[in-house]
Amino acid sequence: MMRAPRGECAPTMHVALFTECYHPIRNGVVASVDSLRDGLREHGVDVTTIAPNFPRRHDDPDDVVRIPSLPLPTPTAYRLCVPYLNAADRERLRGVELVHAHSAFVTGWMANVFARRRGLPLVFTYHTRLDAYAHYAPFEPHATQRALVELTRRYANAADAVVVPTRAIERVLRASGVRAPVHVVPSGIDVARFAAGRRSGEARAVLGARADEPVVLSVGRLGAEKNLELALDALAAAPDLRLALVGEGPQRGALAERAARLGIAERVRFLGALPPAALPDLYAAADAFVFPSTTDTQGLVLAEALAAGLPIVAVDGEVAREVLAEHGRLAPADPAALARALEAAIGAGRDQSAVHLAFSRFTVGMHARRILALYREVLGARAA
Repeated sequence: MMRAPRGECAPTMHVALFTECYHPIRNGVVASVDSLRDGLREHGVDVTTIAPNFPRRHDDPDDVVRIPSLPLPTPTAYRLCVPYLNAADRERLRGVELVHAHSAFVTGWMANVFARRRGLPLVFTYHTRLDAYAHYAPFEPHATQRALVELTRRYANAADAVVVPTRAIERVLRASGVRAPVHVVPSGIDVARFAAGRRSGEARAVLGARADEPVVLSVGRLGAEKNLELALDALAAAPDLRLALVGEGPQRGALAERAARLGIAERVRFLGALPPAALPDLYAAADAFVFPSTTDTQGLVLAEALAAGLPIVAVDGEVAREVLAEHGRLAPADPAALARALEAAIGAGRDQSAVHLAFSRFTVGMHARRILALYREVLGARAA
């Protein structure tokens, strides 16, 4: 197993991260797991990541353990994990001192069993409001929502500590009956990389903007839970704006049809999933960022937009209000109001103070230090 360099301010320990989705999938959970792994290794922690296997993937580093997986019965890149570790993989996990789960599903169950059998503490990061994704299950939506809330409550209460990225989500968990210790730790991003993005004609051409045409950027999964129809409706009320959507997802076709129906198809560009290295320059090249979702637990893309100093307009909600901390603009979930807010944001220009906010709250190093302090706390409690 590849050993991380020893940090000066933390004892070496071995931590296992269990996650239900990982590369080649790109989403906020994967980005959060990667940034946590990188930050912990900078502090001298050995990290092994347990994740589902994907067909024809053979380029993993040697600190990643892939477990068997099966295709789901719906058209999706996600996989159904098979909870099995062979003898070689079990050997690679020898010496693990703490288990950190990033899902309450199959890998979460594996993490729980692994921790209990070895008498290890279990930390659980609640990345996703699972009840907001009930529409993907082939069951009655309200019954599915209740089942997912119950699953989350039971799993969280079995953990030694629960991590959430915002106080708003802590309140959601408490209201659902979670009584375990909850720690609010915002997820980290490479703030310096997003702050260093460069505005260029080439990047603006990728976004579909010509000359001084104002272009609004959206980054994220194209799914119903992201409420992107509202962004299209707002664009229809703002005839001078263009919209560039970075990301893939099951709603892409429906969104393209809606844009055509609204008569704005020529002002909307679907860029698909792009490599992370391309994003900072696109943030720098855009004139505003739109975030219509009200289901995210933090919204890493909000932190990215803050780091880029990009004017932000988000649909008003507790999470967006907390993350933005009075930077950017909050608008009701109304197309005309959102359009007016976008036009005002573009007129106001970029916000350098937002970059300072990102450096003060969302760096990978800050996130890793706080998680490492939590690890020490739960390890100390177990020892006591």
